[in-house]
Amino acid sequence: MATTGLGISSGGSVAQTRGITQQDFLRILSTQLTFQDPLKPIDNQQFMAQMAQFSSLEQTRMSNEKLDTLLAQQAANQSLGLIGKTVEVATASGNVPGQVTTISFAGGQPMLTVKSASGELMTGVSLTQVALVRGSAT
Repeated sequence: MATTGLGISSGGSVAQTRGITQQDFLRILSTQLTFQDPLKPIDNQQFMAQMAQFSSLEQTRMSNEKLDTLLAQQAANQSLGLIGKTVEVATASGNVPGQVTTISFAGGQPMLTVKSASGELMTGVSLTQVALVRGSAT
């Protein structure tokens, strides 16, 4: 019986995968049905339980992807609202106040550029580094 491995690269090591896909599941299922023992067929209840479990896992995966997208959009909207506001940025030497001047996106994540009172530009500031938002600069 010739079968192909899932998640195996040509080098023989396990490839990094996000998990089993619907196509992978159907391929496994059809292989299982093709090579089952005719004298001991798969139990219908067990078969339906496997189908329901896979369906539930697929729905959970899709919900997680949609939630990740929603969180990324919320972070983008939140960062856009910070333009022109005075914030305190948490640094290794303490909180540094400054005004948010621009927003850029790196890897889908918003990165702020903050101009401190001394005129220094802090680039690549993530939302998690913002310790306090004071409002518009005066």
